[in-house]
Amino acid sequence: MGAGLQMAISGDHGAFPAHAHINLLGWVTSAIFGGYYALNPAKAARRIAMVHFGVYNVGLVIMLPALYLMLQGNTALEPIVAGGSLIVAAAVLLFALVVFSSGSVRSVSELSPATR
Repeated sequence: MGAGLQMAISGDHGAFPAHAHINLLGWVTSAIFGGYYALNPAKAARRIAMVHFGVYNVGLVIMLPALYLMLQGNTALEPIVAGGSLIVAAAVLLFALVVFSSGSVRSVSELSPATR
């Protein structure tokens, strides 16, 4: 919301692509992930789902602020944006693996504390 407010108040909408990415990746895509996991709790309890969640959020934290700053004129951040984008893409592939894999894999709650 801060980026949108800043653009509205200043009248400078140069960072609208970053604002769109924040909305789509930070909210819409995350809601899709959450909805899928809510409807498939057995898959949500699997270790790969936990890894997906962590990798995705790390990628967002790296990519989105760097994208916003890059669009404000700091072009040196482009490699960081690219790296964050690759991390997000890897997380989306992990989500696809969760969706299209069988549900017969052990869940995190079935593992002993020593193997977590």
